[in-house]
Amino acid sequence: MAPPPASPADSAAPDPRPASASAPVPITVPSPRELLHHHHHLVDRRDTPRGRAWEPEPTRRGEAMDGAAVVKLVPGEAGYVLEDVPHVSDYLPDLPTYPNPLQDNPAYSVVKQYFVNPDDTVCQKIVVHKDGPRGNHFRRAGPRQRVYFEPDEVHACIVTCGGLCPGLNTVIREIVCGLSDMYGVTKILGIQGGYRGFYARNTITLTPKSVNDIHKRGGTILGSSRGGHDTMKIVDSIQDRGINQVYVIGGDGTQRGAGVIFEEVRRRGLKVSVAGIPKTIDNDIPVIDKSFGFDTAVEEAQRAINAAHVEAVSAENGIGLVKLMGRHSGFIAHYATLASRDVDCCLIPESPFYLEGEGGLFKYIEKRLKDNGHMVIVVAEGAGQKLIAETMQSIGKDASGNELLLDVGLWLSQKINEYFKKNKMTINLKYIDPTYMIRAIPSNASDNVYCTLLAHSVVHGAMAGYTGFTIGQVNGRHCYIPFYRITEKQNRVSITDRMWARLLSSTNQPSFLCNKVVEEAKKEQERTAQLIDGSPSHRKVAGSNSGGTK
Repeated sequence: MAPPPASPADSAAPDPRPASASAPVPITVPSPRELLHHHHHLVDRRDTPRGRAWEPEPTRRGEAMDGAAVVKLVPGEAGYVLEDVPHVSDYLPDLPTYPNPLQDNPAYSVVKQYFVNPDDTVCQKIVVHKDGPRGNHFRRAGPRQRVYFEPDEVHACIVTCGGLCPGLNTVIREIVCGLSDMYGVTKILGIQGGYRGFYARNTITLTPKSVNDIHKRGGTILGSSRGGHDTMKIVDSIQDRGINQVYVIGGDGTQRGAGVIFEEVRRRGLKVSVAGIPKTIDNDIPVIDKSFGFDTAVEEAQRAINAAHVEAVSAENGIGLVKLMGRHSGFIAHYATLASRDVDCCLIPESPFYLEGEGGLFKYIEKRLKDNGHMVIVVAEGAGQKLIAETMQSIGKDASGNELLLDVGLWLSQKINEYFKKNKMTINLKYIDPTYMIRAIPSNASDNVYCTLLAHSVVHGAMAGYTGFTIGQVNGRHCYIPFYRITEKQNRVSITDRMWARLLSSTNQPSFLCNKVVEEAKKEQERTAQLIDGSPSHRKVAGSNSGGTK
């Protein structure tokens, strides 16, 4: 089939700066509202003057990232702001481009318009006021007509970091198959054992044949670990091995590490694309609609809840207590409770609760047992930590720097038993902790499809020369998101919105909230909404710091 005509935005553009141009000077990024008073036109990133193509900024969560975050903004009319991602041509101008091999792929020749328009963007906030600014957008994911890597020159690697999650093997499989089947890439390495695998472990060769059925297995065939991030050693390994595409699968800490790797790659002037696929079973990564593995976790949690319900109804004053994952965000417990309809009480980190007195948990349990003769309680692992801390000491942090949580399930079981023993009321409590069973299972059909779309989208982005980005679904569309946007905060359950109200209506549990807590939650929700409306507006962009990371 004849190749489609190349778009001017998809061809390499010469560097408009004179050869002696100095590094960008410090600037203050205008807010979206300030942009309403100017008239700009959306242009492709590669048409943006090189002098302001990237600006480094110290991260607000700087403990894990000492480097500089790339902030690229393209303003438009009516308060439109594109939060763009870096491109290899930002610091390596005059790179050649090549026709996308997909145009000759018979599997894709039937697609009417397979290549995305270079000006396509995805809005972060889909509900806006009629007279309000259009808000922040991200670059739409998908294949471009021109690519910056020839298939024969690509040497890709894949690494998985952090805890296990359903779908890891599916993402690995689809990155390998996407590179091979869509672009004809033959050199793909698997880095074993997380970040430290770059310099302390062996690598394995990945082919479509070797990964053919790994999506049917839980865990990750590459192995995983926490910590072990040594930027210089990692980039040295990338450079020594001739790797030019790095695919990093992991949570917010892992994505911060990928951002540091990108900064060092850029400082050294390497033609290397660093791309992330966000992973967290807790669904606590901001901006994106959801993380892969979440649907599987909620579905598998139903088995534990059903078992707890059977145990509870089969005993006199039976109580089934289920602890689910959720260190700081209770999404799994929240959605598993809504899906089950057998749960009488759901406790999550975002909603404080208390035990004693009127309106407390003990009185509610006592009432439910008298009314129904049984009850089921779901508790997220991060719930009630302040209550536990009053009687127990902290147990430190893990290798990734996450605070180790005390076991709320065992603690709550003990407290409930003590209360009813003191009140001379017989109960039969069964405690179920399915945490590692849920983490270790293969992904379900829904997550398998989602993982495939994420993997193919990230491959398209890397082949098109984008770097320093993570892939995510925003309002149902896949897009390229700067690393700093998904690591600057954690996604939390809002206890002042309708979804939480639906849960309270379903379980008939008390909210456990005083007016002060509700007001504080509303203020936090308003602050988050303002951040979404104009997240770049508060950033005072620092001067150039091409020195990379410490």
